[in-house]
Amino acid sequence: MKRALLFPGQGSQAIGMGKELCGAFQTAKDVFQEIDDALSQKLSTLMFEGSDADLKLTENTQPALMAVSMAVIRVLEKDGGKKLTDLASYVAGHSLGEYAALCAAGTFTIADTARLLRKRGSAMQAAVPVGVGSMAALLGVDMTQAAEVAAEAAQGQVCAAANDNAVGQVVISGHKEAIERAVAIAATKGFKRSVILPVSAPFHCSLMQPAADAMQEALAQVKMNAPVVPVIANVTASEQTDVNEIRTLLVAQVTGAVRWRESMLYLKEKGIEGAIEAGSGTVLAGLMKRIDKEIQVASLHTPQDIEAFLKTV
Repeated sequence: MKRALLFPGQGSQAIGMGKELCGAFQTAKDVFQEIDDALSQKLSTLMFEGSDADLKLTENTQPALMAVSMAVIRVLEKDGGKKLTDLASYVAGHSLGEYAALCAAGTFTIADTARLLRKRGSAMQAAVPVGVGSMAALLGVDMTQAAEVAAEAAQGQVCAAANDNAVGQVVISGHKEAIERAVAIAATKGFKRSVILPVSAPFHCSLMQPAADAMQEALAQVKMNAPVVPVIANVTASEQTDVNEIRTLLVAQVTGAVRWRESMLYLKEKGIEGAIEAGSGTVLAGLMKRIDKEIQVASLHTPQDIEAFLKTV
């Protein structure tokens, strides 16, 4: 079966994530220790038994989610005896998950990925004062409809489609007042439902430009290798292997829309029949069911998940 590896983004975090892996596999414990050392922080302790409020701080969320993803990948490789190229023909990650995907594919080291995501999280939080920006999920709409609502709601402020997650699920991002206007406009058009999201900043819109500038500087200073399998870039929904292009697209991703639905359909066009969601939660498996039911997704985030999966490959 031709597979892709998928890596979750913000919203998949939960206190306790990775703790079972750490207890069951020395390999996973080593990954968490490496990330703790790279950040000079006991991030693993926060993940396993900290407060939900601290974990939700995006500067913690981003490296924490990557940590669980990479613990799963290293266990599959070291304990399961599988090379990444045995497991997948492509990698893709949702927003911050793209960094985990690139780390898995050998573009970044684990330590560099942790530091990049700490920088990315801090820069995204600092880009817009708390309370100025917001995000909302528009349900029952497509990308074109969401863009039309956003344009009508902007009224001189920023309001844009930020995540095309699945059929009928598009997230918009921008100034708080504009997002509230968009939700009201969506209601008048008879769309299924709109939900203001509990996020700390308006991700993936032009308000994030200061964070994009910070990531351009950070990425310019990090060694990058060509991925061992192609990565599907969020902003193009197509495969990339050139390091310079990947760097450029990671910068563009901070302010650009996450084209997840299109990315998954691209994988289908390339013959992908199965996918492995490596990391916390089952969000990506849920989205895949809405995008294409024919692609089977195994979500791996516990020792039992990994052991069951290894029996099938």
